[in-house]
Amino acid sequence: MDTRKPFSKEMILLENIEEAVSRITGKLQQDILINFKRNGAVIGISGGIDSSVCMALSVKAFGADKVVGIIMPEKDSSPDSEELALELAGKFGIRTIKEVITGALDGFGCYSRRDEAVKRVFPEYDPGTYKMKIGIRQSGLYNNLPPLFTLSIIDEKGIQQDKMLHAREYLQIVAASNFKQRSRMSILYYHAEALHYAVVGTPNKHEQEQGFFVKHGDGAGDVMPIGNLYKTQVYQLAEHLGVPHRIIERTPTTDTYSAAQTQEEFFYQLPFRLMDIFWYGFENGYTAKEVASVMGDTEERVDALFRNFERKRKTTEYLRMPPVRDYFGI
Repeated sequence: MDTRKPFSKEMILLENIEEAVSRITGKLQQDILINFKRNGAVIGISGGIDSSVCMALSVKAFGADKVVGIIMPEKDSSPDSEELALELAGKFGIRTIKEVITGALDGFGCYSRRDEAVKRVFPEYDPGTYKMKIGIRQSGLYNNLPPLFTLSIIDEKGIQQDKMLHAREYLQIVAASNFKQRSRMSILYYHAEALHYAVVGTPNKHEQEQGFFVKHGDGAGDVMPIGNLYKTQVYQLAEHLGVPHRIIERTPTTDTYSAAQTQEEFFYQLPFRLMDIFWYGFENGYTAKEVASVMGDTEERVDALFRNFERKRKTTEYLRMPPVRDYFGI
């Protein structure tokens, strides 16, 4: 006998936010203070909703004097990110440290390696006069195919050119850009070790399960307090915890490329409010027919969406895998 509740859009919502906050902060205290024997939390803050909620939870768990926010801009960062991070820190009373990582990225060849690949697609590209970004040209949401990516360059007059990216250039641009997340994580661990604190990771459920993170970069950390939460639930916590409304109202961005780009445009292909509901149905065993009837969609499209979710989870499993260590037992 099926004892599940009928599928509904409201299933995604946290029913008792106070209880959720209490459980998360209690586990943070147990893990960081007792299990890890660390004295507080270090967290990278960028004016994004996920890091803001993680910071607010950390303050509630340890107190503002035991939480340090690290702001890590580089030359492609939006000025809004630092401004909002400072507003957040001021609201919660935490200390901040600013680390500009442009020099480190130059040393790694982040920009030059990226631009080398861009120029193979657009020979006229000049990073001094053009902005660039990657986007999805052909969505694979409803046909169970991987997405096709495009490279866009935008000149000083705002004129945009787009070309399809081949695998070689796509992989090189992404690999070079990933120096940004990995450099930031190195900075976070420096400060955490100097203070005898732990690093609070900020990925949410979708970033974790769909693979929207950099391995050993923004996917790293000692604890992941929102790793099991849908984006809708993260926004619920943000409102409850008093995160500034400018952050809550900000469109989630990647803040990785020199041209502005939303997370939906680059990766998810669905607004999070819809994606959360579809993913809930997918991972909780509801049929495509059950979900389609509630969402006003067709069974065929929802079934294709579920297959796309499964493909994403399988193809990104490598990112979630820990190092393989059991070679001696072979």
